[in-house]
Amino acid sequence: MALSHCPGQDRRFWRSEDVFDAPCPNCGMILEFWKTEPRRRCCGCGKNVLNPKLDLGCAKWCKHASDCLGFTAAASTADSLADSIMQEMKKVFGADRKRITHALEVLNCAEQILSSESADPLVVKASAILHDIGIQEAERKHGSATGPYQELEGPPIARGILQKFQVDAERVNHICRIVGSLRTADDINTPEFCIIRDADRLANVAEECPSPDRGAAEAYIQRMFRTESGRSLAARKLLGQDAEASGASPLPMAKTIEKGTTHEDTARTQH
Repeated sequence: MALSHCPGQDRRFWRSEDVFDAPCPNCGMILEFWKTEPRRRCCGCGKNVLNPKLDLGCAKWCKHASDCLGFTAAASTADSLADSIMQEMKKVFGADRKRITHALEVLNCAEQILSSESADPLVVKASAILHDIGIQEAERKHGSATGPYQELEGPPIARGILQKFQVDAERVNHICRIVGSLRTADDINTPEFCIIRDADRLANVAEECPSPDRGAAEAYIQRMFRTESGRSLAARKLLGQDAEASGASPLPMAKTIEKGTTHEDTARTQH
């Protein structure tokens, strides 16, 4: 019989200590870990930080361990390339710490969503790192960082970085489509795109939905997030860690938007 869900990852049985904070050993920034996360990427220094409380005992006997934990050759390759792409992103942004930090925050959010969604790890990680790569060029050429200008200037820069590391053409084109469509979303609706869209919103969720009203927050989450994992993470951020455990009704599934976008998307400018 096929394994439908690992009991250890079923959050219905989690305890309060299964989500905890721990400092980054490299820079000291406080990171939030879920007990099932093997590692997190620090938004302060960009380093991968191992979960200090991760128990891999089950991996010694469970035949599903590689699928569950993600310790595969493909994932290792994606991590290695992501680290190289990250260094190129930092070169482009130079002393602009705000935008470097935001890119790392989006990467962190994307990795969390990716752990529960089916998507190409390299496309997700590279797109997260490069999603705002055209913002400085947009400001320089057009005097504006609004979405359409970023979507115009970002893909050529992203393509040059990806080709430098010999990423295959299919993935390069996919990543560039994500970078060039993130704010208008008029011609792409792949799983990787949806993850990056949600990750970018998660990184800005406190600014975009500042209302303390629960109903308003739930409506925002349903309207704006595309993945189940993204909605779950947004609910945790906006409604508190115990939103699921409190017995509150789960948020309804949002309908995927294939073309067009909301007024909020059109007006939104990425910081």
